[in-house]
Amino acid sequence: DGDPALCERYAEVLPHLHNLYALYKVLHQARAARGAIDFDTTETRFKFAPDGRLEAIVPTVRNDAHRLIEECMLAANVATARHFERKRMPGIYRIHKGPTPEKLSDLREFLAELALTLGGGDAPSAEDYAKLLTSIRERPDRHMIQTVLLRSMQQAVYSSENIGHFGLAFPAYTHFTSPIRRYPDLIVHRIVKHILADGTPQDLDYSQNELQAAAEHCSGTERRADEATRDAESWLKCEYMQDKLGAEFDGTITSVTSFGIFVE
Repeated sequence: DGDPALCERYAEVLPHLHNLYALYKVLHQARAARGAIDFDTTETRFKFAPDGRLEAIVPTVRNDAHRLIEECMLAANVATARHFERKRMPGIYRIHKGPTPEKLSDLREFLAELALTLGGGDAPSAEDYAKLLTSIRERPDRHMIQTVLLRSMQQAVYSSENIGHFGLAFPAYTHFTSPIRRYPDLIVHRIVKHILADGTPQDLDYSQNELQAAAEHCSGTERRADEATRDAESWLKCEYMQDKLGAEFDGTITSVTSFGIFVE
């Protein structure tokens, strides 16, 4: 249904792309069926002028091509984690725990003020979160509610012990797809290579303790990298807003703290 010239140019791979797109739809339906959480967050990117000055901050628009790649990456990560389990091979997993009792209590208190409820009692599932997100989709304050829901959850980390991924609703999940930029993925590739060479858990180069130490170290460096990225982005945004002092904008209060408020 796209550009005829492009269709003609890539006629050889077009049937494969159509098959892949059909597969993406099946995978996406499966995501909804298992109750995975799909936060509708808006990411931004920076546009720079030729002289290096920040020219604009624009929202990143995701289309079906992005989502298709994402679903394929998720499938590859799950397949790898399952392979480790089938082979009883030690590995590094990407784990995500559900909300703590304290955060869950705070969340229910917040939702009650808006006449909203989160199902699941003391142990809500990802599906309970997903159902609530669906129910608020048309509300004008949905972004604020979504932000609070997101903050109620724990951060995903790396671990040698598999407890599953709460948000994605996967019983086993790892990071496999980016070995050139993420060290946990590189370790995972080494373990896959070991399995392909008919290696056993006993002759793996990594012990369970070494894998856990690497997982904890990588979780820590990931947090530091995230903080560094946020600091750099905050600095750029402040620079961008310097000549807009005194201007008025519409905004949504997303958080209230002892030192002030956060506005989106």
